[in-house]
Amino acid sequence: MTPLERLGLAAFHRMDAERAHSLSLTALKSGLVPLPGVVATKRLETVVAGLRLPNPVGLAAGYDKNAEALVPLARAGFGFIEVGAATPRPQPGNPRPRLFRLTQDRAAINRFGFNNDGMVAIGARLAARPKDAVIGLNLGANKDSVDRAADYAAVLAHCGAHVDFATVNVSSPNTEKLRDLQGKAALTALMEGVMAVRADLPKPIPVFLKIAPDLNDAEIAEIAEVALASGLSGIIATNTTLARVGLKSADAGQAGGLSGAPLFARSTRVLARLSELTGGALPLIGVGGVSSAEDAYAKIRAGASAVQLYTALVYNGLSLVGDIARGLDRLLARDGFANVAEAVGTGREEWT
Repeated sequence: MTPLERLGLAAFHRMDAERAHSLSLTALKSGLVPLPGVVATKRLETVVAGLRLPNPVGLAAGYDKNAEALVPLARAGFGFIEVGAATPRPQPGNPRPRLFRLTQDRAAINRFGFNNDGMVAIGARLAARPKDAVIGLNLGANKDSVDRAADYAAVLAHCGAHVDFATVNVSSPNTEKLRDLQGKAALTALMEGVMAVRADLPKPIPVFLKIAPDLNDAEIAEIAEVALASGLSGIIATNTTLARVGLKSADAGQAGGLSGAPLFARSTRVLARLSELTGGALPLIGVGGVSSAEDAYAKIRAGASAVQLYTALVYNGLSLVGDIARGLDRLLARDGFANVAEAVGTGREEWT
């Protein structure tokens, strides 16, 4: 972490968490944040679902909800960026306060509820995106929708021509009954609609499914079955958790999804189980508690072809992205791997 980052983070941590989030985006867009450019080496370069990534370290959805900071984020060291979630119509989300730092636990709880500007505004920003970055969109459904499956298809139809990949998010805990769409019948029907829209895009793009970490073995098996049958490009494991085991911070009891360090083991176990069930037939992206090169490497060895992070940036600053990528390169070299793909799944048995 640079001295400037340390000062900036100290200032942000003295204010309301959501205001700090907003101001960090403002700082990015204004050019106040030093940006190193993409971190790339031959060892880090990888291909995930046809996407050529300069490195496997991505930004998870939720930070740049409205695709406002695409240009600076493309120069921040990430191998790929996911924005959103976007819903068909704009919506304000849940009442504030709805974002809480759990500093003692290096974690956060949010109950945003898909607050966003809607697919029209977000689509316009994506149409003007930098072309030299890999950018994806997280698809969501409006809270008051009468047909949530149709909402996902609508957002993909409107924005799909402007992104490199899309993610179907049925795992946010902050929209009532959204996680019900992870059931086999509902998920199969939803994916049929989404994949039909994908086929009609000018250039069909990879479509990922983002799942919850709070699934039992039978539910994980059902998701793997649907994913393999539906033509999905991969699975993102995982979203935030409703679990609250072992937390120490004052706001640990707040309602919402928990992200950050306490999620690491839970999400990695789900990732490894999916890797086992799919047998390498689908690429997996590991999310949840990644805050170091060692964490990223553990996710890859558990079965992830790439990783994403977000909450760790709250505590370590944006320079963490480059630190993780460079550290991952060293770890791969140390263990004799010529590239990321060679390491995928080599430590899965430690988590299953």
